[in-house]
Amino acid sequence: MAFLVILLFLPLIYLFLRKPSPKNLPPGPFAWPIIGTLLPKLKKQPHIELSKLANTYGPLMLLKFGVEPVVVASSHTAAMEVLKDQDRVLSGRFAPHSTRIKGYIEHSMVWADCTDYWKMIRKICRTELFSTKMLDAQASAREAKVVELIEFLRRKDGEVVKFADVIFGAILNVLGALIFNKDVFDFEDKTDNNLGMKGMIRQLMILASIPNLADLYPILGRSDLQGLRKASAVCVKRMNDSWAGIVKERRASNDQSKNDFLQVLIDAGFTDAQIDAMLLETFGPGSDTSTSTIEWAMAELLRNPTKLRKVREELDKVIGPNRAVKESDLPHLPYLHACVKETLRLHPPVTFLLPHRAIETCEVMNYTVPKDCQLMVNTYAIGRDPKTWPNPLSFTPERFLESDVDYQGNDFHYIPFGAGRRICPGLSLATRVVRLILGSLIHTFEWSLPNGMNPDELDMTDKFGLALLKDEPLLVIPKARA
Repeated sequence: MAFLVILLFLPLIYLFLRKPSPKNLPPGPFAWPIIGTLLPKLKKQPHIELSKLANTYGPLMLLKFGVEPVVVASSHTAAMEVLKDQDRVLSGRFAPHSTRIKGYIEHSMVWADCTDYWKMIRKICRTELFSTKMLDAQASAREAKVVELIEFLRRKDGEVVKFADVIFGAILNVLGALIFNKDVFDFEDKTDNNLGMKGMIRQLMILASIPNLADLYPILGRSDLQGLRKASAVCVKRMNDSWAGIVKERRASNDQSKNDFLQVLIDAGFTDAQIDAMLLETFGPGSDTSTSTIEWAMAELLRNPTKLRKVREELDKVIGPNRAVKESDLPHLPYLHACVKETLRLHPPVTFLLPHRAIETCEVMNYTVPKDCQLMVNTYAIGRDPKTWPNPLSFTPERFLESDVDYQGNDFHYIPFGAGRRICPGLSLATRVVRLILGSLIHTFEWSLPNGMNPDELDMTDKFGLALLKDEPLLVIPKARA
């Protein structure tokens, strides 16, 4: 009933809040008053539909989501202007209403504007959590977690395994070792899918992906009509409770010999609420996106057996048959690295970089971008642009053996981790972990599909969300190599 009343009053709300439109806005499809741009197919696969629209309206286009203007950049030229040329002005963040949870949003690094606090926690992440020195120091701990994954899969030899589930668990334990030297996932716990950290993170990702009326009509923000913010707050509290005892015990022990991120935060004087936000944002997006990348990579390699054979031959040559893959081996495995790069191009971890916001009116590609306008960079479209990438839909790792294009944010036709001041702070850890796990799985096991399925039959349809997941989860059968 309340929703129907709001709908009746929307025209009056629109007339009351309507502001004069600036001139010289980017082109885009027709937008109805109040309703905005009607795109029936946008809900299911917006990354694909907006890529098609860019072919009509150009690399920088304007849409209306409800009453909110959104500018979408769909080429490397447009991305460079947004993320480099106008990086300062367009570095604001639009935080979806479902993330505006009291006690969390005030301390968020992901959803904050570039304040002094944001700069401080980014610096701590860069120097203490994701620095080369820290990553090198903890390499053996990550390798041990990958060995545990391998041992679990050995016990599943010949059985059908839901690939993403076990990878997700392994990555959570890798992060647990980095953050507070503890496992957070039990491979043998059958309840963890729904009740453990993995289940909570997946639920948060799902909630954040659901279209929210409050994001289309900000005047509805406080009402939380769909209950998305309330449901997200429940997940956040459960996650905070899962490590509250660890934080309390560490504070009481005052053991400064611990070489992990939690001790860094405690020594730096962070409050419990600040630590909760940092741990939530370290465990959450990083585990989901890394899992999806490894799953896509394995699916692509299974569909391309000659590529899979080349990876295995490289691993056998560098490592030999009698030892595990180590992080120190990764620089000597260029073809494995190329396969990961090609996976990130075809299946970027985040199809749209988290939405930027213009903190003041500016010009991009000679068009006006108004203050407070949202901006989305379509990394999916950029990675599949035929003007930049020959045979863009083909899985061709060799293209990265023949070029020095990298994901550090300097090549704007290849930005799976973003660029500029908002570049993903964890990319160095993510790329190490993805290569280590993928290389270990290929080196240790032969992989097949259930019921004698031909790899050509693999469904490669994706499912839109904060992370780009396979619509049909990959089911595989591991068999230890002789």
